[in-house]
Amino acid sequence: MDDFLIYSGYLILLLNLILYSYSFFRKEKANVFFVCYLAFSFTMQFSMELLYHLGIKNLIVVNLFFIGQMILLGMFYNSLMQIKSQKIFVKSCLAVGLLVLTTQLIMDSAEFFKFNLFEITFTSLLIVVFALLHFYNMLTETKTYYYVTVGIVIYLLASTVLFIIGNLSLGLSDDLKYLSWKLNAFLMVIYQLFILYDWIKSFFKKTLLT
Repeated sequence: MDDFLIYSGYLILLLNLILYSYSFFRKEKANVFFVCYLAFSFTMQFSMELLYHLGIKNLIVVNLFFIGQMILLGMFYNSLMQIKSQKIFVKSCLAVGLLVLTTQLIMDSAEFFKFNLFEITFTSLLIVVFALLHFYNMLTETKTYYYVTVGIVIYLLASTVLFIIGNLSLGLSDDLKYLSWKLNAFLMVIYQLFILYDWIKSFFKKTLLT
């Protein structure tokens, strides 16, 4: 059941990458930063899975994933915003975020090879702030990437809580740690389904008509 959840998430992610890439390269409709995010996510997930099966620690890839996710989704939301002050805010937050993470790594380079809970929480919450700002804009603008944004907020908030619980439960039972990782795999599937649904709502009919 666990492998089914994990590999289902990977397969839906791959499907999303194919569909959004098609909409970008053939129809020039999909957002370039979001397509890059999907490609980056699939590459990182594949790398983590490969290293895991080879018996090699994959925490450095995990840390690279969260940093890359922050940058790409930050640029994705920046590209959707029309107000100059909001664009400056997003870019400033990304710059400060990278500065904070770089400072942490300079002070303790070993953090890059460990489960960095601060990095995970910091980057995830920063993306949630950008997503909520986009929600605010959609109150008066066209609802672009609405379901993607819903999925991002739900997944990042819930998975961050699970990571915190998982970290706090290191000294507790294996069952609790196992449950948190299983729930995260389930959330990943739901998140990818939100992304898929957004493509269906936004691009499917346009694909058929052209």
